[in-house]
Amino acid sequence: MIEPNPKADLLRYLQEARDALVWKLDGLSEYDIRRPLTPTGTNLLGLVKHVAGVELGYFGDTFGRPFFDERPPTWWYTQDTEPNADMWATADESREDIVGLYRLAWEHSDSTIAMLPLDAVGGVPWWPEERREATLHHILVRVISDTQRHAGHADIVRELIDGSVGCSQGKGDLPPGDQAWWASYRSRLERVAREVGG
Repeated sequence: MIEPNPKADLLRYLQEARDALVWKLDGLSEYDIRRPLTPTGTNLLGLVKHVAGVELGYFGDTFGRPFFDERPPTWWYTQDTEPNADMWATADESREDIVGLYRLAWEHSDSTIAMLPLDAVGGVPWWPEERREATLHHILVRVISDTQRHAGHADIVRELIDGSVGCSQGKGDLPPGDQAWWASYRSRLERVAREVGG
């Protein structure tokens, strides 16, 4: 019989999302990892920067384990910076800096997760006072959900850049088909949408 290990299960799903998100940067130019591909500016490196901050906040500050000993680096998002500053990388922020920080955030988060039981209670400083308390279990589910959501965004953005799809290298999640098959499939969907949509 397999013994249940809820914490290990949650951590595995979190790590899969982390890996998928970082993998979406592989093989792309500096321009492509930074270019905004939606009207709201969604870009690959910005997604990684954002989720690094999510982990540092939820698994650090929430449980009294702040990541930054002193002041965060000047490029790091704080309440004093412009809105959405955590969703894009400035020219001074390198891919290596952001991905490196994200990997350090994983280590910090994993340490918090290993150290505390799932029912440990923390306080999320940016939530309203009346609902600030949350368990590690709640925070883990929340961060997994957020990271998976952004990995999905990254999947779409990467497809728009060069057609690459899937959750990990060598593991496509789509039925087999060459470029001509996909073009025909997309045309059929467009035709049905126009028919139904009037």
